[in-house]
Amino acid sequence: MTVTPMFPLGSALLPGERLPLHIFEQRYQDMLRDCLATEDPSFGVVLIARGREAGGGDVRYDVATKARIVGHRDIGGGRHLIECVGAERIRVDVWLEDDPYPRADVRAWPDETSGAPPRSPLAALELDVLRDKIDEMYRLVGKLAAAENAAAPPAPSFSSLPDDPGERLFLLASQVPMGESDRQTILEAPGPGERLRALLDAIDTATDIVRFRLQG
Repeated sequence: MTVTPMFPLGSALLPGERLPLHIFEQRYQDMLRDCLATEDPSFGVVLIARGREAGGGDVRYDVATKARIVGHRDIGGGRHLIECVGAERIRVDVWLEDDPYPRADVRAWPDETSGAPPRSPLAALELDVLRDKIDEMYRLVGKLAAAENAAAPPAPSFSSLPDDPGERLFLLASQVPMGESDRQTILEAPGPGERLRALLDAIDTATDIVRFRLQG
């Protein structure tokens, strides 16, 4: 186990996803200072289950993502802008006191394979099903945007995806609109098979919501 600074947020961070943050609370100023003093500045980002981001007293999930700091700018007045990238998934074993800032004993949690040999890319059939569902959802999103005189968001790209099936699914999930509970479910999926099912369920839910709005 490793004692790691933790940053509770109202959104889940997925591995491979970029995360800009505005640091202003004193405790996170202290956390940032300590992180930047290390060779590999990083901290854990964890979704808040109940409560608020500011002030503490929140209840947090126990599966999180290590966020690596790749950019930092001091904008004065104790405020900082940082750019992070989601790295490996981590599991919290023990939450520690929030003094001087949230911390936890964590361990890396790689994908579980249940004793089976790891698969390289997703099977072609699985990827085709996923692509078809995403394409259909974005077709409907574009239709809804046109009806509301809004700009349609760009569809996810299926080019240059990682070979690792778990990383590939995380990257696709980060580009699909869904609720934070769905994102957390995808993050907590033990392995690629469970993650694929969670992602397909989230896409189906989002698609149903768009269809309902189109009927209104």
